[in-house]
Amino acid sequence: MKAFTYNSQRDVSGARIRQERARQRCTQSDLAARVQVNGVVLERDCISRIENGLRMVQDFELRAIAAALGVTTD
Repeated sequence: MKAFTYNSQRDVSGARIRQERARQRCTQSDLAARVQVNGVVLERDCISRIENGLRMVQDFELRAIAAALGVTTD
């Protein structure tokens, strides 16, 4: 699979994830734990790379992250 970039980032949702996580005063480790409770294995370093635009987020991961943060994927 070819990885595309947009403004030097692999995913545009990372900044939104970081913003909501910070608003809720949730650490990356806390978010990783919440996501894992939803059945998706996503470690803290993966969340860091997603937020920094270095890793693409899969659709099922985005749904799990949104559920863990209590927001929609929109």
